[in-house]
Amino acid sequence: MQADRLPPHDLSAEESVLGSILIDGLTITQIAGFLSADDFYREINRQCFEVLYDLFQRDEAINQVTVTHELENRGILEDMGGAAYLSHLVEVTPTSVHIKHYGNLVRRTATMRRLIAAAGEISDIGYNDDPDVDDALSKAEDALFSIRQGSQNRDFVPLADSLTPYLEGASPLDQVDGEKDNLPIVTGYRRLDELLVGGLQRSDMVVLAARPSVGKSMMGLNLTLSAAKAGFKVGIFSLEMGRDQIAHRLLAAQSRVNMQQIRNRIQSPSEEDQVINSIGLLSDLTIYVDDTPFQTVAEMRGKARRLQMTHGLDFLVVDYMQLINGGSSGGREGNRAQEVSEISRQMKGMARDLHIPVLAISQLSRAIEHRTSHRPMLSDLRESGSIEQDADVVMFIHREDKFTTEEEWNKSNPTQPFPRDRASLIIAKHRNGPTDEVEMRVRDSIGIFEELAFSTQRQSKPSPSFSSGGAGR
Repeated sequence: MQADRLPPHDLSAEESVLGSILIDGLTITQIAGFLSADDFYREINRQCFEVLYDLFQRDEAINQVTVTHELENRGILEDMGGAAYLSHLVEVTPTSVHIKHYGNLVRRTATMRRLIAAAGEISDIGYNDDPDVDDALSKAEDALFSIRQGSQNRDFVPLADSLTPYLEGASPLDQVDGEKDNLPIVTGYRRLDELLVGGLQRSDMVVLAARPSVGKSMMGLNLTLSAAKAGFKVGIFSLEMGRDQIAHRLLAAQSRVNMQQIRNRIQSPSEEDQVINSIGLLSDLTIYVDDTPFQTVAEMRGKARRLQMTHGLDFLVVDYMQLINGGSSGGREGNRAQEVSEISRQMKGMARDLHIPVLAISQLSRAIEHRTSHRPMLSDLRESGSIEQDADVVMFIHREDKFTTEEEWNKSNPTQPFPRDRASLIIAKHRNGPTDEVEMRVRDSIGIFEELAFSTQRQSKPSPSFSSGGAGR
């Protein structure tokens, strides 16, 4: 009896999705994050969606004329019923406003079909009568797990969504700013902004690199917070941390309450007030977080482009480069350098295409740990020299207290105090400006870098006077 039943499908919803995009090409941004050509049941609808999506990816106009031309070039226009079928799609679409609803209907029936296919796959596993029961069960679980993973809509999520567990009613502010499309993105650090000629420049690929646990992700979030508080719209691709963890870190940096206390919800009344006030401020900032753990630059570019078209995007942070999927099917370690080279070139292209600065956080190689001087160099950029070549700005974070004990330091530098909680932000490459370094104080417990007053940075013994910067502003 099952063989006589058609798989679940909704041709009306499929046609309404396609018709909505033909009516208004920008509506594709509302469903491109969760709908793919494989979700369409009817072959001609699948082919039509592929054409629409390819035009969107190429940033070309989407309408009946351009789609007809593209279908004709691919030799499938007549198989689809000619231009008359495209007219039919427009005629049967009630309104393009509800495209997300139509897309969800298509997605739902596609999931049901995949569930039926998985049931057949699990049935075959059972009939194979594998003597290894655990292996058979694992294969069956994988068949179902792949459906659940594929049905998750992983895309940019407003930071406010991660803060709502702490405060009900928080909502992001729908900012309508003045003309900022060509302004550099301020960093929140006066000296760094001076060296970068006003801040992070549009279309620049900026690499921020350090060894693990030195604070590169922390600095990335400090720059995020400063940019957002200045009214810029920021996107974060976090391939390592979940968005809840990012929310905790930003909350600690803004409230200046120990992040461990925030996680455990152990705060004094005054600290609790600081946290609640900070949640309100952060919820009003335009920060979007995508914590998909394993994706390609092409996937990130598509998501970033949709975000820019729908909500605006001035600054993009990628944490971090070595976790990006290079897209190579070989998977051999020897190909990784080539993959990173390609990733680097694509990220530079993304910065130029979107006309925004892209901050690419990167690991440094272990070579730094085996040198007498632990100061990083451009050659320490891990896995590929092309990162140095493609980047417009390369910055390193150096913390001597991460490589040297106080006892070792006192033996080698008897007249200088141990540089506890001190960091240097080194501008090692600057394509369009000077190279120098900015001295910082690090406050790990709340996740911020504070800029030392510039007048003290040239002294051999820095004074304890600090100027606020980054997340502290």
